[in-house]
Amino acid sequence: MTNQKTIGIGIIGAGFAQTTQIPGFQNCEGAQIVAIASARREHAEEVAREFDIPHVESDWRAIMSRYDVDLVSIVTPVVHHCEMVLAALHRGKAVLCEKPMAMNADEAKRMMESAREAGALALIDHELRFLPGRIKMRELIHQGAIGKVRHAALTFRSDSRADPNRSWNWWSDEKQGGGALGAIGSHVVDGFRWFLGTEVSEVTANLATHISERKDHEGRSRPVTTDDETNMLLRFADGEFTEGATGMASMSLVEAGKPEHRLEIFGSSGALMIEENGDLWQSQVGDGQWNRVEVGRGELAPGMRDSSWARGFTIFSRKIVDALRAGETTVEGAATFEDGYRTQLVLDAARTSFERGCWERL
Repeated sequence: MTNQKTIGIGIIGAGFAQTTQIPGFQNCEGAQIVAIASARREHAEEVAREFDIPHVESDWRAIMSRYDVDLVSIVTPVVHHCEMVLAALHRGKAVLCEKPMAMNADEAKRMMESAREAGALALIDHELRFLPGRIKMRELIHQGAIGKVRHAALTFRSDSRADPNRSWNWWSDEKQGGGALGAIGSHVVDGFRWFLGTEVSEVTANLATHISERKDHEGRSRPVTTDDETNMLLRFADGEFTEGATGMASMSLVEAGKPEHRLEIFGSSGALMIEENGDLWQSQVGDGQWNRVEVGRGELAPGMRDSSWARGFTIFSRKIVDALRAGETTVEGAATFEDGYRTQLVLDAARTSFERGCWERL
């Protein structure tokens, strides 16, 4: 590929892709979304009309067979990720896979090894890594601005699933990979690893399901088998930026009030905090207050609802397209399939710790 080439993109899934992946990629110079597939063809057709996507496929496998598709973006329930990724890599396609990467670490390892053998660009959609405030926060940690990290704390609060009348779907089914631990916890663990430059050594978790039953689209009551609240405690391996570091993550999708998405990292000489809106704050020991660090928020592609995820993907999608046009198989700073596998190990350990009621060592 040269930097003159137009990158053809195939989208699998018409849910989250409709609000994020499609407007993000359509905002990229040198890219064209040529086809979309969905389990519900009528929905794919609606999205194709909305975004002028020329081709709709009834079977996702047809996306892999198209000669005009260079990149496959997989935006489906988690249960399908492994099969779809392996098929795309087998066809020589570059792959962007939604998080969480897989149903378990065994699947993630297969995907990682296949990507390594294929030598193709293969990335996990951890778009928050590309927000200017988070990049600056990581730089400050790695420059020693707050000393050795002692503790990291993440709070995510939303009422997006608090309405008991919200319909049952794949997100309510553990067999399809739904739940807060995977959806939000994957971002949290990836973020901790990326910021701190080390691995989680131990984890314990509590998973809760507050709305235990929902009606499906046909009006039938079905059990909810996934968590809508997750709390984790973590310990991190000592490294260049960490010493005896601990972590805490509180994630709920059923809590009313003002939504929160706040990350705080405390070191031996100071602390850093970033909020959902991209505001970055710093404090040194003795300050007794947070001091603003001036950073930009990043661009927002047209048609996207403003959020950190949307702004992150606006930047990330452009970097993916630029890399492919230049014939590259990596994107600096992006989460690789190995990162996805390492994160999946932590998620699996968190589930095991909840089932056993103990700390789980990795």
